[in-house]
Amino acid sequence: MMEITFSEEVFDLDFHPSDARVSAGLINGDLLLYRYNSDCIPERLLKVQAHKESCRAVRFVNEGRAILTGSPDCSILATDVETGSAIIRLEDSHGAAINRLVNLTESTIASGDDEGYIKVWDTRQRSCCNSFNAHEEYVSDMTFSTDYTKLLGTSGDGTLSICNIRKNRVETRSEFSEDELLSVVLMKGGQKVICGAQTGAILLYTWGLFKDCSDRFVDLSPHPVNALLKLDEDRVITGSENGLISLVGILPNRIIQPVAEHSQYPVERLAISHNGKFLGSISHDRKLKIWDLDDLLRNSGHTAKNGLAAAADKDSNEMDVDASLQKSSKAGTKRKPSNQGQGFSSSDAFFEDM
Repeated sequence: MMEITFSEEVFDLDFHPSDARVSAGLINGDLLLYRYNSDCIPERLLKVQAHKESCRAVRFVNEGRAILTGSPDCSILATDVETGSAIIRLEDSHGAAINRLVNLTESTIASGDDEGYIKVWDTRQRSCCNSFNAHEEYVSDMTFSTDYTKLLGTSGDGTLSICNIRKNRVETRSEFSEDELLSVVLMKGGQKVICGAQTGAILLYTWGLFKDCSDRFVDLSPHPVNALLKLDEDRVITGSENGLISLVGILPNRIIQPVAEHSQYPVERLAISHNGKFLGSISHDRKLKIWDLDDLLRNSGHTAKNGLAAAADKDSNEMDVDASLQKSSKAGTKRKPSNQGQGFSSSDAFFEDM
C-alpha cells in the first residue's frame, strides 16, 4: 500500500486515464499531482493554488492533458497537466458551490452544485450543452448510461434523478426516500441503479422503474455509504463512514468481506487506476492511500479479473467538513420551480481556449 500525506484535508482524487499519475484537491484550494509506483515513494509532480476556496472536485479531461477542478467559489478551472499553468477559468459556471465533477464520455463531463443543478460540458464543442434543475438539495454524485444517453444524479434531498441529454430535460425523479442518497453506480449491464444512503443502506432501482427502489440492502452497516465503486457487474466496493472499505455482492445481496480500513475517519471517496490495478481512497486523515487491488481481493478470495470495468464508474460521493456544504437531512424542505433544462448564458462557452 502506498500513502501520500498532505498538509490539509483531501476533498477529491482522480487517476490519470492512461498512466500512473493521481491528482488530489485539498480544502485550502490546492491541486496536487503525483506519480506513483509500487516500488517507491510517490513523487510530487505539481502543486498549484487552483482556488481561493476549497477544491472540492477534481477530474482529468482531454485524454489526461488537463485537470478540471470545481470549488465553492462557483468556478471551474482547467489546468495544464505538464506545466501547471491555467488554461482557462470560468468564474460563474454555476450559481452555487460546485460539489461534483464526473466524466461522462471522452468529450463530455458533468458538474453538480449545492442547489441541485447539473450541467453537461462538451470539451470538443467547447461549450455547455445541457443544464438541468434536477434536485432541491446538493448533488452528491452522478453517473452516465451510455446505452440510454441518460445522466443519473443523487442528492441530499433523498431522490434519484434521470436527465435526458438529448431532450435536455429531467425525465423523471424518484420519490423521496427519506434518506440522503450519497453515491450511485450502474450495474447488471445497466439494468440496476445502485445508491448508497445516509443510513448505511444500499438502495437498488430497476432501470425504467425509478419511482421507488426495488430492493434495499441494510446489512452492510448503520454508517453512511459515502462512496460506491463498481468492480464488475456483480460486485461493488463501498466506502463507509466507519472508515471501512468493503466488497459487496449485488443480487444476490451480500457482504463478501471488508477488504481494507482507511482510518478511523469516514472514507469519503474511492477511485480506481486506469489499468484497474490500484484502488485510491481518501478520508479526513489528510492521507491518500493507494491499495494494490489484487492483494485486497486475493485476501478476500477473489481476483481483479474485471477490475477495468470500474473505470467508467470510478466516481463517488460528496465531501465533508467544508462549512459551506451542509449534509443535514433536508429532503423535501425546499422546492424549485421547474425540472426542465435551463437556458445558457455567455459564460457557458468554457472550453473555447482549451
